[in-house]
Amino acid sequence: MFAKPMPGYTTAAAEGDVTVLLIGMRVNHFWAVHHWGRVMLAMLRMLRELEKDPGRGLLGRVLLTASPRTYYVVQYWESKDKLYAYAKAPDAFHHKAWGIVNRKLRAGKTRGHVGLWHETYIAPEGSYESIYFDMPPFGLAGAKGALPVERRGRTAAARLAHRSERA
Repeated sequence: MFAKPMPGYTTAAAEGDVTVLLIGMRVNHFWAVHHWGRVMLAMLRMLRELEKDPGRGLLGRVLLTASPRTYYVVQYWESKDKLYAYAKAPDAFHHKAWGIVNRKLRAGKTRGHVGLWHETYIAPEGSYESIYFDMPPFGLAGAKGALPVERRGRTAAARLAHRSERA
């Protein structure tokens, strides 16, 4: 059930551009659980949907809590095109959930009980690096695979300078 740590130093086996989505919610009023609870359940439902269909492009995710009010997911995607395709797919739960949110906004039925946010980053090859020590594959390495750090360089500068053999 739990991944075993990989001994020593490792790095992510990512090649090419990396697409990262940070997406989350903030509970503005704890007593309004009937509002923010639905949002949290919708977030979890979307993750389950993506994990059941790897063809949609989600490679990995990490659930995080920034505070008792703020929860978010770091998502690693195959490409920005796959991320955009999921966001727009009429058969995906995301499409239905955003339809509900937008209808409530237009009808003036939101009361600020829960905040939503997302940030998308496209990191070109050569502009990201990673290092892990005695860790199971995590984060970018959990999404793209891990390899011994020597394959990419012992320093951050060396790993940032690494280019795939395909380039």
